[in-house]
Amino acid sequence: MDAVERIEKDIDLFAKNIKEIESIKIDEEEGQVVEMARNYRKDTDYYLEKKDYLTSFGCITYAHGLLDAIRLLHELI
Repeated sequence: MDAVERIEKDIDLFAKNIKEIESIKIDEEEGQVVEMARNYRKDTDYYLEKKDYLTSFGCITYAHGLLDAIRLLHELI
């Protein structure tokens, strides 16, 4: 699997996880964390288009970490 395939796989996983988050009741602070995750997800595309795969991968990984924190708080992991 090359870098682009790996990033695209993580983008698909992010889409699945964000839908899971959207199905639960979160408070305002958690909502801010989810918004940060969405912003990092957008950054992923930006750097992917620039062919900066390392930064793109870092962005999607960080986005996953933010969602995982919310998922952990709501025992979805």
